Formats: sequence, structure tokens, C-alpha cells
Amino acid sequence: MKLAVVGVGGVRTPLLLRGILRRQEMLDLAELYLMDTDAEHLELMMLVAEPLLREVGLHTVWTTDAEEAIRGADYILTTFRVGGIRSRVIDEKVPLKYHVLGQETTGPGGFAMALRTIPVIFEYVDLIKKLASRAWLVNFTNPSGIITEAVVNHAGFERIVGICDNPSSMQRVLAAYLGVAADDLFLEYFGLNHLGWVRAVCLDGKDILPEIVQGLKASGERLEGLPFDPGFMETLGMIPNEYLHFYYHTDQAVENIIKAGKSRGEQIQELNDWFFEELGKLKEGATEEGIRQLYNAYLQRRGETYMAIETGAAPHAEGLVEMTIEEEGYEGVALGVVECLSGARRGVAILNVPNRGAIEGMGGRDVVEVTCYLYKSLIRPMAMASVPDSALGLMKQVKEYERLTIEAAIFGSYRLALKALALHPLVPTYEVAKRILDDYIEAHGDLFPELK
Repeated sequence: MKLAVVGVGGVRTPLLLRGILRRQEMLDLAELYLMDTDAEHLELMMLVAEPLLREVGLHTVWTTDAEEAIRGADYILTTFRVGGIRSRVIDEKVPLKYHVLGQETTGPGGFAMALRTIPVIFEYVDLIKKLASRAWLVNFTNPSGIITEAVVNHAGFERIVGICDNPSSMQRVLAAYLGVAADDLFLEYFGLNHLGWVRAVCLDGKDILPEIVQGLKASGERLEGLPFDPGFMETLGMIPNEYLHFYYHTDQAVENIIKAGKSRGEQIQELNDWFFEELGKLKEGATEEGIRQLYNAYLQRRGETYMAIETGAAPHAEGLVEMTIEEEGYEGVALGVVECLSGARRGVAILNVPNRGAIEGMGGRDVVEVTCYLYKSLIRPMAMASVPDSALGLMKQVKEYERLTIEAAIFGSYRLALKALALHPLVPTYEVAKRILDDYIEAHGDLFPELK
């Protein structure tokens, strides 16, 4: 098997490689191609990751050439960010000027990120169709749901699945609360990417979600990483994904970010600048232990502050800190998908795929985030049937925004872009949408598609 990863200049690459090497024998992995357009960051990630690869006998190629990476690949993982972290800062800061949520993937930030990213993912898909037409594309590039739908419905390529680690993180948190293994639980999950709900938590064939909520109410506890009051979850009859904090507590999230004086993107930018500067100093004569300690210190500092600004919570330990621990984040989701699609095992995962009738009220080709069955190049979403009108209404409004955003990127249409942004439930008025869009066009410059 040949596995290619597009976008390895980011700081999660060593974690991804750790997951790949754990599965090398199971996947019969013979070739690994690691590609990024940023040659400097590629070199620095090599410095961190090479000790992991040195003794495993895996043919590994680090490259800036996308064609070299993709040619003949069986599986391709995409995890790139157009414009880097500095574009994320723009995405988040512009709407805050108008007291509108500034967040990486949700609302205007996700809109701007999608407009920059769709033309680039289409270029990679063209290469895949030419050089590796039978490959599976496992997409982690955000906003994952929009990108996956753009490829499925507009690029003529259906061997793609979008992944996100939030649902699997919810499963781990629930398992830890219950004192059971994550695999012992089955979650009935439905929604869109970063807009989803757990409707049932099944253990030994029984839905115990009501018992979980009642236990939380009685103890006054909250589930780690889920900023919702147990009474609110009882009212919903579901457990929302953490990103629904931005919809259910919009004003609070905006006020928290403004009060903090910086967005999450700015926080990450500072951390990344510090990490890459320190890593650059270690290029000559660095010890493997010194590099490992620096990398783990970076993960520690990043994990402790996750969602702290937006929710107003105190910094906490995210859990995934040491490279030696067993829990996996997005790399576990991505590589679990590869395991199942390759036939190494059967599995269930929460993924971004065409609806195929799984959720009543959504279109058959709408990409939704839902519990799926996987085995040997087969992905089938499980039937959720009808869902609460409150959730369906929000999903349909956001889905229309997603469709228009994709069309705006494809056709270079200012009118469609403005319509998409104005329809998003987190944007209050047409006038505010127009100001945000015009500011994005000016601030992003050539990285933004030309809109006419």
C-alpha cells in the first residue's frame, strides 16, 4: 500500500506518523509520501518526526511535489490550510469588528476558509483523478463538511470521506465518565460537521443517555470539553457537539473572545511562532530528547488552552499531550477509516458522507455527519430517520449557506458569496454580511478567490 499525506508542515504531523506506524503491519504499508508546499516547515517537521521513522523499515519520502506524492497512491489524507495560521487570524478578527463570532470553521470564519480552500482541493482532486483514480481521499482539511460536499457534488469524485475528531472525542469523554472502554459505546449521532448531536448512547444494547444526563444533574458535574449545563441537555434530550456552543450561547462566546483580547487563531499563531523558532534553533546538534521535550511542551501549552477563550473556561489539560500515550485524536479517526476501507477490519465511525436518506428532511447528496458502517471500500450511513425539528431547521439553514458558499467559490460570484454569508444564522443582517465580505476580500488579497 502507498499512503500519501498532503499538508504535513503542521504541528500534528508527528502524532499522525505515530498512528501510521502503529498500523504499518495491519495495513501492509510499503510506501509513505509526506507532502507540503512549505519547504521550511516540511524540513522542521522532518526533524521532529525522523526518530519515529528511523527503525521501522518504511520507505518514506518527504516532498514539496504533489504529483510525486499522489501518483499511484492507494489512500490520500488531506490536512492543509490555505494561507496558514495568519489567514486564520484574519478569518477570526474581521467579524469580531462587527460583534459577530470570529471562529475558525463556524460562521464567517468557516465561510472565508471554504472560499480559499475549495479551488485548491479541486486542483488536488484533478491530480488524483489523473494519477491515482482508484485512491480513497480521506479529508481532514477544514471546513471538512463543506470541502467534502464540494468534491462529491462538483468535482466528479466520490471516493472521498470527510473526517472530524470531535464526535470521537465525545465518545471518549462519555466512556471515561462511565468508566468503560470507548469501543463499548455506540453513539447515535447526526448533524453537519461542527453542528451535530448525540441522540443515543448505547451500552450493552440499552440507550443510557437519559441516565447520563440525570447523573450529571444530580452531581452538578459537566462533561469535559462539553460546555453545556446538564439541565439544558435534558431539555434538548440530546448531547450537543461542543461547536454548538457558538449557536446556543452566541453572545457569550463573542463577549468571551473580545474580553480575552485575542482570538484562538492569534493564540495558536503565538504558540506556532514560538515552537518553530525554538525548533529552528535546534536544527544543528539537537538531541532527540531535546526535540521530543520541545514538541511535548508545545502540545501541552496548546491543549491546556483549547476552547478556553470561547467558553470563558479556565485552561485545562486536553489529554493528548505526550507522544507516548495511547489515546488518539484525528489521526485515529483518519487511520481507522483507512483500516476499514482497506479490509483490515470492520468498523463504525462518525463521518461526513452523502446523506443517502439517512436523515429524513435532508437531501440525498447533502453531505452530513452521521454514524456510518465501513468495510472494504464501503461506507454506509446508518438510518437516523426523523430528527427533532429544532435540529433539522438549523441543519437545513446551514446547509443552504454551505451550498451557496461552494457555488460562490466555483463561479467566482460576489452575489452568491454575499447571499451565503447573509443567510448564515450567526450573521445578523445583510449589511453586516456585506461589510465582513468586503473586509475579507481586502485583507486576504490574492489568497481570496476573485469575486465578480
